[in-house]
Amino acid sequence: MSVTLRDVALDAGVSVRTVSNVVSGTVRVAPDTRSRVEASLQKLGYRPNVIARNLRQGRTGLIGLAFPELDVPYFAELARAIVRASREHGLTVVIEQTEGREEHERALLDGGARGTVFDGLILSSLALGADEIADLAGNLPIVMLGERAPHHRLDHVGIDNVAAARVATEHLVSLGRSRIAAIGYQHPKVNETAHLRARGYEDALADAGLPVDRSLCAYTDAYHREDGAQAIRRLLDLPSPPDAVFCFNDLLALGAMRAALAHGVRIPQDLAIVGFDDIEDGRYSTPTLTTIVPDKEQIALVAVEMLLARLSDDPSKAREHLARFELAVRESTVRRRRRRG
Repeated sequence: MSVTLRDVALDAGVSVRTVSNVVSGTVRVAPDTRSRVEASLQKLGYRPNVIARNLRQGRTGLIGLAFPELDVPYFAELARAIVRASREHGLTVVIEQTEGREEHERALLDGGARGTVFDGLILSSLALGADEIADLAGNLPIVMLGERAPHHRLDHVGIDNVAAARVATEHLVSLGRSRIAAIGYQHPKVNETAHLRARGYEDALADAGLPVDRSLCAYTDAYHREDGAQAIRRLLDLPSPPDAVFCFNDLLALGAMRAALAHGVRIPQDLAIVGFDDIEDGRYSTPTLTTIVPDKEQIALVAVEMLLARLSDDPSKAREHLARFELAVRESTVRRRRRRG
């Protein structure tokens, strides 16, 4: 005979409803009670019937996760964390790639067009504005990821990009660098991430009494390695090239670093480089990459919890959560000291 919620409730000395709340994870339970119930669940070997639960609740058990580009390491690492967090709640994640194109994002929000019925969607959008997404989504619960301003109709999880870009630039200023370039500028309507990180970069320069030299503000078509390589080549050809550069993501930084080294530039002696995202590649590059480290695990956990709350008909207003970040200082800005024998 399979173990039931009633069996667990009797063993833990609580009500069946309390056990159900612990299993679903959608209702807050006192820590001591939760621990007692979880101990009974493990002791008795309870296994929830996810399919039956979903049928009772009128759900599929599927949630969508949509990113612009699945081969971008940051998105791949974040997707892994979201899948892991979703699995803990018995949810299956269907991953979609939008390529940042409006028609793909619209189709994703149109249940008939996408052909798959999601209970909810975690979305990183580039093409559509928040109002458009809210209108198209209808009753579909949505949690937005990425760098955008708070919105009164949609839950959102991200980090404070202005503050993070400021920290990255302040680090370069603290090293005595004075011609600090930025790679990754784009028009605000195209990429809000670029706009926010540019603002943090410029604010840090202003605070340090350094001018914003527009010749050092490099625009890119995208945020790939080749875009960073092309940008640094243009910057190094200036009559007064930069002595430091803040790149708006790690792929730009890795491309810029490779092209600068090929140009005969020493890193960090001649050029200090800071990236953003802390993808695994940057920890193994030569030199290793100084970067902003967003808490991807926290972003994933909060995004899933927000979506679960909406699936439970949480009537609260749209919520905004800013995850933690820190600066990891590595060899691309600070030379490694030699050990004396």
